[in-house]
Formats: sequence, C-alpha cells, structure tokens
Amino acid sequence: MGQIIFIPRELDPNEPRVAASPDTVKRLTGFGFDVIVEKGAGQGSRITDQDFAGAGAAIGKAGDAAGADVVLKVRRPTDAELKTYKSGAAVIAIMDPYGNDAAVAALARAGVTAFSMEFMPRITRAQSMDVLSSQANLAGYQAVIDAAAEYDRALPMMMTAAGTVPAAKTFIMGVGVAGLQAIATARRLGAVVTATDVRPAVKEQVQSLGAKFLAVEDEEFKAAETAGGYAKEMSKEYQAKQAALTAEHIAKQDIVITTALIPGRPAPKLVSAAMVASMKPGSVIVDLAVERGGNVEGAVPGKVVTTENGVKIVGHLNVPGRVAASASLLYAKNLFAFLETMIDKTTKTLAIKRDDELVKATMLTDAGKVVHPNFAKAAQEPRTEPAAIPATTMVADAKPAPKKKAAAKSPSSKPEGTA
Repeated sequence: MGQIIFIPRELDPNEPRVAASPDTVKRLTGFGFDVIVEKGAGQGSRITDQDFAGAGAAIGKAGDAAGADVVLKVRRPTDAELKTYKSGAAVIAIMDPYGNDAAVAALARAGVTAFSMEFMPRITRAQSMDVLSSQANLAGYQAVIDAAAEYDRALPMMMTAAGTVPAAKTFIMGVGVAGLQAIATARRLGAVVTATDVRPAVKEQVQSLGAKFLAVEDEEFKAAETAGGYAKEMSKEYQAKQAALTAEHIAKQDIVITTALIPGRPAPKLVSAAMVASMKPGSVIVDLAVERGGNVEGAVPGKVVTTENGVKIVGHLNVPGRVAASASLLYAKNLFAFLETMIDKTTKTLAIKRDDELVKATMLTDAGKVVHPNFAKAAQEPRTEPAAIPATTMVADAKPAPKKKAAAKSPSSKPEGTA
C-alpha cells in the first residue's frame, strides 16, 4: 500500500471550494499514492463523488484523515481536525497565519508539517503554485459580476431608437492581479473604466487593457516604487493631493471596486464615509478586502449595505468561493504543482527537501515547532495585530512590515497589493 493523500470536506459553511480535482487525483494516483476524498467534499464545486472515484480516488469519511501522510485543504484545519491527524503528516492549505498565532501554535503542537500556500515566493519557478494570483484573478472577475448584479442599469452604452443608455463609469482601486482582472472584465462588459495605484509601473498595464490611469503624476510619483516592486510610503503632501483627486473622481463614478491588501496588515482604508456620501444614489462599491478590515468605511463583512444616500456597499466573504467550480480547479492545480516538487519519483513517496527555497518560504511548522521566521515566537508571544493604515487613498502606501527579503516576481507580471 502506498502513502495516503487525504482531501477533506471543508467545515467552514462559507467555503465551497475543494483542494483537489479529478485531474489532480488522477495525477497523484499515477505517482503511486492512495488518494482518499471525503464524501461530498466537491459538492460545492460541482465535482461529484463519482467524478473523484472515476479518477482513481477512494471515497471515504472524515476519520480517514488519521492514516493520511498528506492532507490537502483549502482553509487552515480547525483544532478538532488537527486532533485526527497523525503526527508528521504534511498539511498544505491557505493557512492565514497573520493575527492567528494561537492557531499556528496549535499546528506545531499537533506535530504536523504545515505549509502556508499564500507564502509561495513570487519567482518564475513557482508561478504555477501561486494561489494568491489564481484566486485573486477570479475575485477580480467576480467583483465586477457582483457589482453589475447590484447596479440597476446596463453597463455598456446602448444606442436605441428610444434613446441612448450611457456606459457605467467604473473605478478600480488597486492594480494588482485582482484589479487587472476587474479592469478587463468591466471593459468586456462595456463600462468606461479608470484605475489607480501608487506604482508608476502599472500605468502601462492599465492602459493596455483599455482603461485610463488616474494618479498625481509628479516627480515623487515617478520614484514611488522600490526595486522589489513594492510601493514606497508617500509624503503627506502627495497623499493630500492624491486624496483630493480620488475624492473628486469617486463622486462621478457609478461603480467602485477596491482590491488593496498588504500582507500582515489590516487592509488600508481607501474610501472614506465622505467619499461614499458624495456618490450618486444607485452607485455600487465592492470591497474585496472586507475580510481584512475593508478598504471602504461602512463595509460590513458578509453583507450588502445600502447607505442613507442610496449607495450599495458590497462586502461578500470569500469572493473566489462565489465561483467555486472554477476556483477549485485552479487551486487544485496550484497544490499539485507544489506537492509534485516534494515527491521522490523513484520511491513514489513524499520526500520534503527542507533546504528547497519553496519549502523554506512556505513551511510554518515542523517536528513540533513553529519554524517560519515570521511566526517563530507564536507559541510564547502572541502577535498583536498592527493598526490599519489610515484613509489616505493610497492603494499600497507601505511595503509589508520589514521582514527578511523574499524573492519577488517582476512587478510587470504580478504586482503586489492585490486582494
């Protein structure tokens, strides 16, 4: 009997995604692994038990995790789930460790070797493993679809015998992976699109998608990016000028989509209550950062709020999960691509190379200890969540908290500061 890979059904009621697909199951069984998928695991992603079984998986129950050598998940396992995992098992998931030191310490106490997929280094070799990009792409797309669903008018300009319907004016704040996809989707639907970011390198990308770039393009702006592709913190004077420009622009928009996230920090506040109040009745704002505190004042996680002046603020949770059938297929490929680097093709077993740069970057816990340098003191000194960056209308007005430098992808291919 080969080593066992277990794919559980996600326990979070807001999580319809699954960590495997029939294609990845087929590939894993081809390597000699025994793959067990918990009954109903793919139901929320339109993958039936029969689909998994047809690809070579056994359909099992939650208790089968006890014998697994590898557990593939979407979200970090709960304490109850960890109690069923055997010591030494490799657990690969989106761990969301920032601000969750107790959960990181629990992974260590369980004795599992835990990998956090969102820490995958942004290097060419790891592009196929980049869960942040694969999921943010779909979030950007879905944000536009959600905005269109709440907006009670047509998005494209329509010229009819009865008159002309004007195109919806759409503003994207944050031109990372999610922002770029939001621009492309809004343009396909016929909206007039503008976008902003403090990094000058993204201007060309915005324009290549047929949108207009909005920023105060002075000398400070031209030097607003570090060699690593992060945005520099801007001066108070620049922030004031950009705030005035953005506030004036938002007042004229029909749809605003915010996408800004900074690793290890609450989401920066981009849209103030005064900006929301300046918008026309029937306008829509979609906040893709609502789970990390939100970019928009007044956004409520999991709800669509209508303000006194008739503006809808959309705060859906787990936006990639709203297109779970697509999100799961991409996420499963991300996991497979990473797991494949740790498989010994000769013995057909898991062989973790702890000196590999991908392993070093993503490994949270190992052999009963928290090993990731950013969380090394998790068990002794619970981390205090830093304050949110104030409403300066900067999309990424500070590089992540000073940490050891990680290899970064070219900003022209995958900008930072995305949802």
